[in-house]
Amino acid sequence: MASLESFVAEYLKAEQERESDGIPPLPLNEEQVAAVCEALLEDDIDPGAFVLQGQKDTVESLVYLLGERVSPGVTDASYVKADWLGDILKGKKNSPHISRLEAIQMLGHMGGGANIPHLVDALEIDEETADLSAQFLSLLILISPLKVTEISDLAKKGNEFATRILASWASGKWFDAIEPLPEKVTCVVARTSGEINTDFFSPAQEAGTRDDIPLHALSMLSTSPGDKDFLTRLESLKRKNPDIPILFAGDVVGTGSSRKSASNSLIWWIGQDIPYTPNKRRGGVVMASKIAPIFFNTLRGCGAVPVRCAAGKLTEGLLVEIDFPSGKVTDKDTGKVLTEFSIDPPSISEEARAGGRNLLIIGRKLTSRAREICSKLGIDADDPPMTLPERKEAQKGQPYSLAQKLVGTAAGLAGVLPGEYAEPQAHLVFSQDTTGKMTRQELEELACTHFATVFIQSFCHTAAGPRSKDAEMQFTLTDFVNRLGGIALRPGDGIIHTNGNRFLLPYFVGTGGDSHTRFPIGISFPAGSDLVAFAASQGYLPLDMPESVLVRFSGEIQEGITTRDLVNAIPWVAIQEGKLNLKKGDEKVNVFADRILEIEGLGDISVEDAYKFTDTSAERSAAACTFAHSPDRIIEYVKNNIKFLEENFIKRNRSKQIKVIINLMKKWLKSPTFMEADAGASYADVIEIDLNTITEPLLAAPNDPDKIVTLSEAAGTDIDEIFVGSCMVDITDFRAASLIMSDKRVSENVRFWAVPPDRESNIELTNEGVHQKLMFAGANIHVPGCSLCMGNQGQVATGSTVVSTSTRNFENRMGTGAQVYLGSSVVAAISGVLGKIPTVNEYQTLYNKRIKPNETKINKPLEF
Repeated sequence: MASLESFVAEYLKAEQERESDGIPPLPLNEEQVAAVCEALLEDDIDPGAFVLQGQKDTVESLVYLLGERVSPGVTDASYVKADWLGDILKGKKNSPHISRLEAIQMLGHMGGGANIPHLVDALEIDEETADLSAQFLSLLILISPLKVTEISDLAKKGNEFATRILASWASGKWFDAIEPLPEKVTCVVARTSGEINTDFFSPAQEAGTRDDIPLHALSMLSTSPGDKDFLTRLESLKRKNPDIPILFAGDVVGTGSSRKSASNSLIWWIGQDIPYTPNKRRGGVVMASKIAPIFFNTLRGCGAVPVRCAAGKLTEGLLVEIDFPSGKVTDKDTGKVLTEFSIDPPSISEEARAGGRNLLIIGRKLTSRAREICSKLGIDADDPPMTLPERKEAQKGQPYSLAQKLVGTAAGLAGVLPGEYAEPQAHLVFSQDTTGKMTRQELEELACTHFATVFIQSFCHTAAGPRSKDAEMQFTLTDFVNRLGGIALRPGDGIIHTNGNRFLLPYFVGTGGDSHTRFPIGISFPAGSDLVAFAASQGYLPLDMPESVLVRFSGEIQEGITTRDLVNAIPWVAIQEGKLNLKKGDEKVNVFADRILEIEGLGDISVEDAYKFTDTSAERSAAACTFAHSPDRIIEYVKNNIKFLEENFIKRNRSKQIKVIINLMKKWLKSPTFMEADAGASYADVIEIDLNTITEPLLAAPNDPDKIVTLSEAAGTDIDEIFVGSCMVDITDFRAASLIMSDKRVSENVRFWAVPPDRESNIELTNEGVHQKLMFAGANIHVPGCSLCMGNQGQVATGSTVVSTSTRNFENRMGTGAQVYLGSSVVAAISGVLGKIPTVNEYQTLYNKRIKPNETKINKPLEF
């Protein structure tokens, strides 16, 4: 009993520590599960040795922990639990406290993964055991294709229980057994105002706790200027309205990063516990005037009901009734209609019932496959109660945009029009470290044991200054990715996008657990860790095709204008045309929100520069972005990347997936094909940008990436810090900055951060003497990675004014109270030298002296 005694002491201590924060203990790890299982083999357990609240004695407490406090799927702990229960089931072990049938019940509550082989084996033990096992298997959907085939083979041999399971799956009984959404529900409103981005829902400073949902949820909105007291207010609402669910309302919610932790935190406070899944909740209703697309989808993944509607009258503390069939929200006291809504897409109702979007899609796939098997075997099956998607045939002569063609080709179709559902192949899936542990959790819950596509894991958010917890994560996550057949970058390799984009082909469709997963060729739909895990484990993406907005450039690029200025021109022109504004709530206008941004007219710029355009589509709240290139640029890019993979990358990474990509690239180069938009393709809107009208640099002013000002408007602002780094820069930016600073020094009142995006650029910049020039001038060179852009391992001084080349400048992201301008590396370097944002004349003088004579040298892409 020594192992039980040590387990009890450890568990109670940890429980008490977390109880003081008002959160439940962590799920049991594999060592703890083993200790519980070993104890349950004993006859003489002291009934008073370990009694949890709500349990009567030690045995009941241990059984409760084993049944309720072990994460499902294919976690290390779930394997220990499932194998032990399987031994009980087969008679290899005997517990006086858990019978064979009780073991089946526990296995049946484990979702899928580690438990499935034991439940399938039970179909051939005896009638009573097989009957109970069939009851549970009939309602489970996380079944590997191999195990479905095994059950099908049993049915062919006359196993009546296997036949019953197939008929149940084919009839959708797993879905029918779940209660549908109520037609009406009474809620109390909790509200935020203004723009609540994912940095506020899930602060970057607390990134290390994201995989611990209850703990991380304690920091929700703690950095939001207007809602730091939100959790206190929420607790008050719950006390005043016991047992009444919360309706979360807002103006603009979920902009920014793709972190699923933002939704997890919100749902922790407004959702319901998931049976037999510790420390995770699902459900809840969110209503806001604008909900960013990635956040919208991660809410769907949580089984919540996200609704975009006029939410201005949903004030905090109101008791309201939501009538789903009529699409109305009324004040319970007055009966007044506060807003009207529709659930869009309609599948959200079925997703919420199934427990989340992923579960519905996987369940529908299982039902469809089971129906095919039943048809072949002559097994009768009822019509399923859920909607099964139908393949739509394209109309002859239908014109498609580039995005619609890319998605269509990946889905085996000519194209996919807005509003249509498609399941395109996921050619590449990216994962980064501050969401990687959550992606691992989702993969384990989905019972994934091998990646179904090319999966790349980076450590760009924690490379700069890893704490012990970060270092442990880097090791364990690398091991996990390698085990599943993925590609794990090394800390210091640099940013996921810079590295991952080198694996691209122009027809690729993909996703990634970072909102800046925006391929410069092909198309990507960034997502939260649940959809990233889904794509990695299933090999395809579930997609409700968005509309597209065409941004078309024309004219000639003016002297002194950089790529970053043209990137900033997109929101600048949109604001001038009234298609974008900086207002909040019901008055917010954003033509790009939830749509695909398709860019034309700059086909001759490098693919690296094109990424700066696709990258910042995240800041426009776009769902995705495409860029129309000249074929020569793409061929040049692919050839260069083959050299990188063959001569550099494969020497430090053992994954077989690298050779898969190299072979695909070489095959494509033998007969390169390119897609382009059809004449007559329709767009939700078109924005024309005349390059001749952009005559001075453009910056995003504090603290909104859409708040674009001209250099003239910002000139003279005193600057405290400069950041040249993030996924928005490449080697050309550092060459430009170093030339600006030749024979000059960083102003004595300015701190200058220079952070190369990747290992290869870092090496070449050293070889070219660029780092030497920057350091001599007073800049500090840091480890390749995200650095200040993320703000989790380095921050600017409190209240400082910054010029940054990074992606976004949300409140408190780069540093508490920081006022951040976003602009080109040239503007940043000049600002660093002058100690202030330059005038147009100061800018042009240095540009013409330092940059213009060296443009060919500066703009040469990194070659391998």
